[in-house]
Amino acid sequence: MDDVRLEQAKTWLVQQRVTRTFSIESLAGDASFRRYFRVSTPQQTYVLMDAPPEKEDVSPFVRVCDWLQQSGLNVPEIVVEDKRQGFLLLQDFGDTTWSVFLKKNNDIDGLFKDALCQLHMLQKAGDSIDLSIFDMQRMTTEINLYLDWYLPHIESHTPTANERESFHQALVPALKEIDSIPKVPVHLDYHSRNLMIPDSGLPLGIIDFQDAVIGPITYDLASLLYDCYQDYPEEDCRRWSRLFFNALSLQHQGYFVDFEAWHRAVRLTSLQRHIKVLGIFARLAHRDGKIQFLDEIPLTHKHCMEELDVLSLHIPLLNT
Repeated sequence: MDDVRLEQAKTWLVQQRVTRTFSIESLAGDASFRRYFRVSTPQQTYVLMDAPPEKEDVSPFVRVCDWLQQSGLNVPEIVVEDKRQGFLLLQDFGDTTWSVFLKKNNDIDGLFKDALCQLHMLQKAGDSIDLSIFDMQRMTTEINLYLDWYLPHIESHTPTANERESFHQALVPALKEIDSIPKVPVHLDYHSRNLMIPDSGLPLGIIDFQDAVIGPITYDLASLLYDCYQDYPEEDCRRWSRLFFNALSLQHQGYFVDFEAWHRAVRLTSLQRHIKVLGIFARLAHRDGKIQFLDEIPLTHKHCMEELDVLSLHIPLLNT
């Protein structure tokens, strides 16, 4: 079957006159309709983002990328953009994600220090951009993914109307508590597959940021420490959580009684995220045919159960 979009991309690359000679190879995609290719020229390499306009709009990526760059974060430079056709030519951070690095290296303290540093920079970023608010309504919509996709397709159970209502009511106190946490700019997917180690070394390269929102100050740290793709010892998570907490402004620190209250809020935020992600992984596998995400469900489920245990919560349909 001919790849029409790939041929269009090749024609587009020639038209941009970045180089006359190049080769192009597919890179790993993400949880969307976007595709990525490495474009190799005699001088250097680039990453081509292919976002079919009828399915994906590159405008949010461009807008957030410019804002993050101005705020001092290490995001890829946009070399050429074509919003109408859905093509972006980007700086290439290489192939080494945090996940890949971790498989060969035990000492990741340097990565954590840099990740926390850039996260603080993000949270202090100016308000020159209009971002959606991560609120009760959004959290409720997200946890519905668990009911609509995870339970029917993974657990072979379609919840009744009463079960759905009980599930939601049991989660309301937790969601209200998360919603009350001070809000700051949030990447929303700040984890080991979206943090790159460039060939030149640190700082980390940050990708997949187009869905940024204004949300809980705990959210991105929860994504990093209680990563769906990693399983760090709790003593390490607490150490990095404390380091991050100690570097917060006095205003933000003052919202929490002490570090224990802060870390509980991080884990509560992690619980909401894992409920959502279980639904997303099931949807990716059963709606979009990306069955590789089924492999990620066991660890995500383990994290979810750990959060319930630590927080002493019982949620119908969840404590299984």
